[in-house]
Amino acid sequence: MSPNIQLRRLDISRAATDPSVAAEIKSLFRRGAVPDARVREGARAILASVKARGDAAVREASARFGGGRADGSLTVTRAEMAAARDALPPRSRAGLEQMIENIGKFARTELPETRTTTILPGVEIERRWVPLARVGVYAPGGSAAYPSSLLMGVVPAKIAGVGAVLVASPADADGNLNQTLLGAAALVGVDEFIVAGGAQAVGAMAYGLPGARIEPVDRIVGPGNSWVTAAKLEVFGECGIDLPAGPSEVMVVADGSADAAHVASDMLSQAEHGPDSPALLVTWDAAFAERVEVELGRQLETAARRAILERSLAAGALVVLAANRDDGLAFVNGYAPEHLSVVVDDVEEAVARLVNAGSLFVGPYAPESAGDYASGANHVLPTGGLARSCGALSTESYGKFIQIQRISRDGLAAIRDSVEAISEAEGLIAHKRAVELRFEEAR
Repeated sequence: MSPNIQLRRLDISRAATDPSVAAEIKSLFRRGAVPDARVREGARAILASVKARGDAAVREASARFGGGRADGSLTVTRAEMAAARDALPPRSRAGLEQMIENIGKFARTELPETRTTTILPGVEIERRWVPLARVGVYAPGGSAAYPSSLLMGVVPAKIAGVGAVLVASPADADGNLNQTLLGAAALVGVDEFIVAGGAQAVGAMAYGLPGARIEPVDRIVGPGNSWVTAAKLEVFGECGIDLPAGPSEVMVVADGSADAAHVASDMLSQAEHGPDSPALLVTWDAAFAERVEVELGRQLETAARRAILERSLAAGALVVLAANRDDGLAFVNGYAPEHLSVVVDDVEEAVARLVNAGSLFVGPYAPESAGDYASGANHVLPTGGLARSCGALSTESYGKFIQIQRISRDGLAAIRDSVEAISEAEGLIAHKRAVELRFEEAR
């Protein structure tokens, strides 16, 4: 790419007069995080095999698709994890420990409370929060391992009080596991570790591995590729999931007050994830967009992974030009990005209006990469527009609420007429009799 590159543009001010612009906006807003039908079908077949044949099916899938250990073993011992922890370079260990501390500090603020409400005298409802017994955390691995994702999944689980935390992550092409990832697992006390990736890893967590003495988990969390996402959707119903997170995405909303070099670097950090990870700039200042493009070209000239970055920008980068601030912010809410950097005048006024995003990064010194690693916020976030209805992975994701109803005779008497009238109206007479019988003198 030349220093003066030009990204694809979408002028949303033309939506009212150009049907193609309106159609593209609609497709961006409803892009979805769910993989296509072919991936869903492939994941379904792998899961069926794992459910029926356990350990052998996981080994076969790993041999076919990658992610297994060179010796064919499916688990990592705690001793192996501890050895990797003890061998961590001091700087890496310090970074991981700061991540653990900061994630934990924020996660503790998310611990739900048990509450009891008196509806009427004699009618009390307790909403009790209970941590899950077993949780599986998927940590992407293979050619590029992500110990940060392991920590984002495990630290809140431990704080929530989950009984046992299982991690699944694939080995690389040579059958080796990333030692920093293993060291991170030991630092946070991972109980069990499965070596597998993709749909077979999800199946191993959801259905268990009898040969390896791995029991099924109650919920699976964590990011992954389209096969992981498809598999999570398929096992939902037999096993809980956090959300179907697809490829990572970033949006920067900025005006002429922003530093073009900062914005360009944020877009490049997202492009580094690959061609399926979109990077969008929303602005109402066309001259600023041009300055960002110049900066992208300049930074690419010395970028360590230039070829990947160029392919990613060509495939997934977009400049969204709005007529004004209001239209720009409205587009952001419609798109509902996973990561959203906000660098505009009167930034807090803008932040107050931005209600659909997984995680916001506010101001010139809040790069998205800070949240990926050490700010303490969780980086497992809704993608594909799911930020309209879902939030980040949190401590609440590792438990459930149980309703406990305590009703005395006087309490039941106070609601008796309502229960009998509505059950009769619905034709459920046995429901009515269950109340009536409790007030009959003698039977």
